[in-house]
Amino acid sequence: MLTSRQEQVLKLIVEEYIKSAEPVGSRTLSKMLEFSPATIRNEMADLEDLGFLEKTHTSSGRIPSDSGYHYYIEQILSDNENFNASYNVIDELFSNQDIKRDDAIKQAMNLLSQLTNYTTIALGSGAYGSRVKKIELIPLHQNQVVLLVITNQGHVESKNLALPETIDIEEMKRVIEIFNDILYDCPIAKVSEKLHYEINHRQIKELLIYNKTIIEAFLDAFTKFTKSELYVTGQSNILNQPEFNDINRVRELLTFFEKNDIFKLVENTERQGLTVRIGKENTVKAMQDCTVITVPYELSDESSGTIAIVGPTRMEYQKVIPLIKYLAAHMSKLYKE
Repeated sequence: MLTSRQEQVLKLIVEEYIKSAEPVGSRTLSKMLEFSPATIRNEMADLEDLGFLEKTHTSSGRIPSDSGYHYYIEQILSDNENFNASYNVIDELFSNQDIKRDDAIKQAMNLLSQLTNYTTIALGSGAYGSRVKKIELIPLHQNQVVLLVITNQGHVESKNLALPETIDIEEMKRVIEIFNDILYDCPIAKVSEKLHYEINHRQIKELLIYNKTIIEAFLDAFTKFTKSELYVTGQSNILNQPEFNDINRVRELLTFFEKNDIFKLVENTERQGLTVRIGKENTVKAMQDCTVITVPYELSDESSGTIAIVGPTRMEYQKVIPLIKYLAAHMSKLYKE
């Protein structure tokens, strides 16, 4: 635990850095605190030694470290902080009796993105809770077939395929048997990753390389299924933040969103309550300059969805955390009504 004075210094550095995106020096802090500049410099040095602050190469000021942000969130912020007019807008949205549930969720995510200027994500339980139970190929007529993906939650996704005349239906069935073998009980969020890995590491590569049509169709059906459980808005918001002026960072982030790898951001969070992953705590490389905050919302007694918000590590935590928790509570009520 830090001393009261150290907490004051850390709080001000975090909040000033959030506002300005510029390292914070003792001169700035001396205008806000009653301590002498020398005392402030000593406290900043101690906080740096403790791992809560970092010194940049371009300035004598300090910026918060990932640990500093965590301490600020867990020990300094109050749950009652920053209750404002934003809550009234959320209340108004969910009090509309004429709006459909799916539309309410989409509007809520748009609203959250507008209120925070960050990227927001809503995931239904099927998006990451489902696992592949069975894959079937049903011949219709001539070269027409239906590909079915059945999950452990009873969801069925179908895809009509027109097969090239050169593809033999019996060989296609062999491919489906292989899929059933390697993908049984695989989480929906990991199907693409698992399939590509198995194709490259098992003695099936030669067989499957001539069946790109069925592989692409299966992945298309999988993508269609996951998108029905996924809503993302405000992807471009994060690019407006000053720390993402670097073109390589921008390209990396855009590629991440385009690849539909968003499930990796919320892996294993649906039963953990509020989670805050800051910087390098995110295993996704494109997100290692970002913070990802997730909160579950109840769909039923046995299943839940997740709201996530993605922004820079210099996120307005004092505004975002109460807001996303308040919204999740409203969404849980929506499914109980």
